[in-house]
Amino acid sequence: MAGSALRAWRARSAETSSTIFLILRRMRAPLIVLITIFAVSVLGLTLIPGRDEAGQATRMGFFDAFYFMSYTATTIGYGEIPQPFTGAQRLWVTATIYLTVIGWAYAIGSLLTLLQDRAFRQALGLQRFTRTVARLREPFLLVVGYGQTGQLLGRSLDAIGRRFVVLDVAGERVDVLDIDSYHADVPGLAADGSDPHTLGVAGLEHPRCEGVLALTDDDEVNLIVAMTAALLRPGLPVIARTVSPAIEQRMRDFGAPAVVNPFDRFGDHLRLALRAPASYQLMSWLESGPGAELPAQGRPPTAGRWVICGYGRFGRKLAEDLRAEGLDVVIIDLRPDAGPEPGVVVGDASEPAVMARAGLEHAVGFVAGTDNDTTNLSLIAAARRINPSLFIASRQNGPASAPLFAAMETDRLLVPAETVAREIYAQLSTPLLWRFLQDMPGRGDAWAAGMIDRLTRHCGHRLGSVWKIELTRRDAPALQPYLRTGDATVGDLLRSPQDRGQAIAAVPLLLHRETEDILGPDEDVTLAPGDQLLFAGRPSARRALLDTTTHLAVSEYVLTGRTVPSGWLWQRVTGRVPRSR
Repeated sequence: MAGSALRAWRARSAETSSTIFLILRRMRAPLIVLITIFAVSVLGLTLIPGRDEAGQATRMGFFDAFYFMSYTATTIGYGEIPQPFTGAQRLWVTATIYLTVIGWAYAIGSLLTLLQDRAFRQALGLQRFTRTVARLREPFLLVVGYGQTGQLLGRSLDAIGRRFVVLDVAGERVDVLDIDSYHADVPGLAADGSDPHTLGVAGLEHPRCEGVLALTDDDEVNLIVAMTAALLRPGLPVIARTVSPAIEQRMRDFGAPAVVNPFDRFGDHLRLALRAPASYQLMSWLESGPGAELPAQGRPPTAGRWVICGYGRFGRKLAEDLRAEGLDVVIIDLRPDAGPEPGVVVGDASEPAVMARAGLEHAVGFVAGTDNDTTNLSLIAAARRINPSLFIASRQNGPASAPLFAAMETDRLLVPAETVAREIYAQLSTPLLWRFLQDMPGRGDAWAAGMIDRLTRHCGHRLGSVWKIELTRRDAPALQPYLRTGDATVGDLLRSPQDRGQAIAAVPLLLHRETEDILGPDEDVTLAPGDQLLFAGRPSARRALLDTTTHLAVSEYVLTGRTVPSGWLWQRVTGRVPRSR
């Protein structure tokens, strides 16, 4: 870390020196003109003789001449003169006044031009950005790419109090940071994220940098960011976005980054919805975040033909996933090179004849998967006109088209930016939730349906808070005596501090113990020191659990039923003392 700090200090020094050098280079001529005018004016006042009160010839000293020209050239004009000037002196002062006005106009004009110069503003912004990042004293994430995904994720991270630094090649995106209503200032720099030096300036080697998020729309840039982080900061967590399997493999060759492929995720989610609708429903609900309504359980058709329009990366991956489920898939694509492949119809999908060749009239599912939103919307309308009973899935590429896709009421909609932002948020906000979502489908659809039933019975159809508690001495001091003796169970934590016969509105989702994960732990599971528990429930339940884990009197009542005073004095007077730590 000492070497990293030294490199960072050298980088800041170099940026400061370059800015000063740029100022001096652009202002060199105006400064020389001003200094020359000032020097000649002072010299002339010292050489031209004046008259004192007695009529004797006298000359101004350099200090008096310098003092006079200082308040004259700056237009202050104190009027403090040792004696009245002679005609020659007044003539010289008149000439120097006009000269200094010209000099100041030239200098001010050059300064204004410098302030509007793009190179100077970039140098000044870089210096300010470098200084701000260097002064960060709390953990932060380095976000490379502030497009739709970065903005969605940035707002979510800010809501939970996570600091981050933004790096994006587009200056207009960085300017958005100044008008977004973030709780904390977000440093941003408009620069190329594929430059290792720029990543270093943005805080890659900062000791408080806790992770790098590569979220640009360019897979090559994301690959370079992942490679740079792996080489300069081995072990630093990296989450990268890509839609290319080849790029994904190359990323995994450098360390172990978490790679998010929205096309891959959509295919996996659709497969999960086909064979386990309750599991998909639970996953979608928990990924949506606090306040989300329980989504309706819709099951895509599992028998019949599916028609996919567009055979790019998304179409190929989705066709592979659907065929893996044993479904008949037909692809419509304009490219003639896709023709030799089986199940591919070459042509314009908007033409009824092409739709007929693909068998859309007898299909059960239709996917509009091109990279153009206007094309996808028109394809959906044409497909519904031919077969109104189709299950419709589509890809939305830009945020501006969101109202139109909402009006179309598609059965499944892929918004790559939202998919990536939602998954990364789940990994960063509550890692235990990410573990739960990864392992939950393996428990079966019946188990997921039971978990949904428990959540709706205790918390309603609107998702409340999702939080984690650690049964450590620091976070759960009141439970330590019971944890050491094995007298605390999951069910004990679910008792209400007001009436232990009533349950709080919370459901345990996951119990993590060292290398073991227990999904949906039963109430009779015994707890141990160091356990981590993931809960979903109402905010009131979260406050109740906080009281149980931190207050000795509350934990005594909840776990044993004994009522003891909360104050030390009354405990000694009544003789009712909670279990010792």
